[in-house]
Order: sequence, then C-alpha cells, then structure tokens
Amino acid sequence: MPELPDLTVYLEALHQRIVGRRLERVLIRSPFLLRTAEPPLESAHGRRVTEVRRIGKRIAIGLEQDLWLVLHLMIAGRLHWLGPGAARGKRAALARLEFDNGALTLTEAGSKRRASLHLLEGQQELRQLDPGGIEILHSSLAQFAERLRSENHTLKRALTDPKLFSGIGNAYSDEILHAARLSPVMLTSRIDDAQVQRLYAATLEQLQLWTARLRRVAAGRFPENVTAFREEMAVHGRFRLPCPVCGTPVQRIRYADNETNYCARCQTGGRLLADRALSRLLKQDWPRSIEAWERER
Repeated sequence: MPELPDLTVYLEALHQRIVGRRLERVLIRSPFLLRTAEPPLESAHGRRVTEVRRIGKRIAIGLEQDLWLVLHLMIAGRLHWLGPGAARGKRAALARLEFDNGALTLTEAGSKRRASLHLLEGQQELRQLDPGGIEILHSSLAQFAERLRSENHTLKRALTDPKLFSGIGNAYSDEILHAARLSPVMLTSRIDDAQVQRLYAATLEQLQLWTARLRRVAAGRFPENVTAFREEMAVHGRFRLPCPVCGTPVQRIRYADNETNYCARCQTGGRLLADRALSRLLKQDWPRSIEAWERER
C-alpha cells in the first residue's frame, strides 16, 4: 500500500499537472470503485482543480465549489499520468479522470477490488474520512509520545494504526523499527522515555529519507513502479537476506496478507519471534534464537 513518502511524491506530481486545470469528465469502469451516490459524479465535470492534499493514506483532489474526489489506493491501486496524445496503458484502468491537459488513470493489480473513490461536498464530509492520526513530521516528541502510549499495542501495530499516526503502513514501520533498534512486538506500555525518543527520531529520519529518495527516482516525472519493496530497504521484504548493519539474515512474522520483517540481532537481542503458523507447526522444534536458527540451517 502506498504510504506517506509514496503519497507525498504522488501529490507533488499531481499538483504540478492538475491544479488549476479543468476536469472534463470522470469515467468509471469498475462498479466496485465508486462508493458514493450523492452528489452525482457528473457534477464534478467541468470544474477546475483548486488543490490536492493527503488525508491519511487517501489522495483528495479539491474542485471548485468545495467538491472533493477522494481516492484510496489500498494495497494494489496505482496512479498513472497520460499526457496529450499518449497511448493508453496496457493494464485496464478502473477509472480515468480526463483533464484539459491529459488524463489520470487508476489501475489495480490482482482480482480483488479494494481501491475506492468518493465524491464529497464540503469540508465536513471530507473530515469524516480522516481517521485522526497525527502527522508525525509536524508533531513534537511530546505529542508523539502521548499518542504512542494512548493505547496498549505492539509498536508495529501502533505505528500502523491510522487513528494514532497518519500515513505509516507495513513497509515503513519495518524500516522505522529497524532504524530505532526496537522489537516490533514490544508493547507501548513497556517502552521507556529513551526508547520513545529513539523511535521518534527514527520515524522522522526514515520518512524524510524515503521521501527524498523517491523524489530523486521520479526526477520530475510522474511516479511509476510505486512499490512497497525496494532494494535499498534494510529489512522490509528482505527475508533471509543479510541485515545491512550486522549481516544477520532478516526474519519475518507472517499474518493474513501482511508480514513483519526484522533483524533478530539488532532488534530483539537475538530472540526469534514466533511466527503464528510456522511456530505452531514446529512446536518444540521452533528455534528460540537466531543462533539456533543458523545452526539448524
């Protein structure tokens, strides 16, 4: 799922291309995409774009007279820009927003249709889509600490909870926790002040670092190949590859459609975290430490 750094670069590219431009029409090719019936979609046609903004992990396109097109890309949704006269992409688009200078298309990989589009009228309607997480890049250490400790969760869950923090998901939470040298399953009720400060600093560092990297990759072009898995990442998506800090093979915990990646030596004192499925299968044969895991290999 595109997260804060990816969405920031998307927004910058959209601001450059569509703010001040007229939205001529919106074509919907998936009956599952549009989640609102009022106001009618045709009411957006012919209006100029006044701004673009991020609301959590959503992209909001503001139109004249306080109308808002709000896109949530979910896991597999991606945006593409087609300039005047450009050939249509090979992948079928779920939606096509045609402007007077080009077209913005939305595609979604796989067969599951999770991406969504809302058309809303007014700031009050728009605010209802905001889950309430704070913007960490504009928050103090004290605000971060208060929000982190407001509920008792694992650090991984807390960082990815949109009601607590805005824009952080599975990928960058792994990178943040690795940079902070903290276990993803540490409970927020047990984290001390020094660890909170370390986590806050790592969060700022990783979000700023990856935003800058993605800007360089885009180099002014519309961002393509947006992905949660990048070679420069320290642990996310790097199961069994060496940790860039200590060389220990990266470990993972799998659950549902997600996984947590971590370095046992850097983050958990060498302890292997139990994978729900695999550890239950192996029972007593499940290795308890990275040393035991390496011996068995």
